[in-house]
Amino acid sequence: MRTETAAALASSGIDPALVVSAEDVGGGTYNTATRLTLADGRRLVLKIAPKAAGLAYEHDLLATEAEYYRLASGPLPSVAGAGPGFLLMTELPGTTWDVADEDRPRVRAELGAIVARLHDATGETFGYPQDPPHRTWASAFTAMTDAVLADALHYKIRLPCPAAEIAHLVRRHRPLLDLVTTPVLVHFDLWPGNILVDGGHVSGIIDAERAFWGDPVAEFVSLTLFRDLDRELVDGYRAAGGPAPFDPPAARRLTLYRVYLDLIMLVEMVPRRDTDAGRAEFLHGYLAADLDAAQRAL
Repeated sequence: MRTETAAALASSGIDPALVVSAEDVGGGTYNTATRLTLADGRRLVLKIAPKAAGLAYEHDLLATEAEYYRLASGPLPSVAGAGPGFLLMTELPGTTWDVADEDRPRVRAELGAIVARLHDATGETFGYPQDPPHRTWASAFTAMTDAVLADALHYKIRLPCPAAEIAHLVRRHRPLLDLVTTPVLVHFDLWPGNILVDGGHVSGIIDAERAFWGDPVAEFVSLTLFRDLDRELVDGYRAAGGPAPFDPPAARRLTLYRVYLDLIMLVEMVPRRDTDAGRAEFLHGYLAADLDAAQRAL
């Protein structure tokens, strides 16, 4: 057993000798995850943070993930232990999104209802939990964007236009951002790889380390990654009383949040040593298109 695994278990009040099997969990791009089976039958997942530097906001992310699971309501892991650089949680049933075409509308509506319940968690300030809080969403989001643009400059990322122009574009949207007055806990990484399905139903939401307090509309960027909003997801969300509006101002803000996620995905390739030139070009193209859409939205 790895020394860091044993230390995390001991820190969580679990005797490392109880572990009967340990299996690396693939699919992640940042933390290291290990599936643990204990002698008493419990199945846990241990996440260990990397020691290498990443983007500016990528610090204390596992503390953020633990806070998310404690505050949000839904099919989420339970925190079994947490500390500097690690998170130990219960394993959820199911596998990453694998839904037959004929079941997809029903499961997407079910997912929308689950996301509405996740959005019941509200706070007092905006921004990433691990960063200084902001009194307004406009202030938080401009700071978040400025940080990733600084990362882009640091890592010498080729952008469709100068970073200063993107920062200015975000600031021109301030009146739209100021419409958001209630900080909602947003997962912001609900792509299919972080949604578990078991027996034809959504069984789990995982990997919440990138959560922030902000506009619930931002959630729908990863939920509809590289495609348009689908009616089933929106209908399920609305029927369950989700707080995100789907009006014209919200649609304009959604375009801005797509720009933000595009930037993250493009910039993070360098510290992750991802040399896939095709992926970089694909993301660069999406960022350019979303920047044009955000400009038109003004």
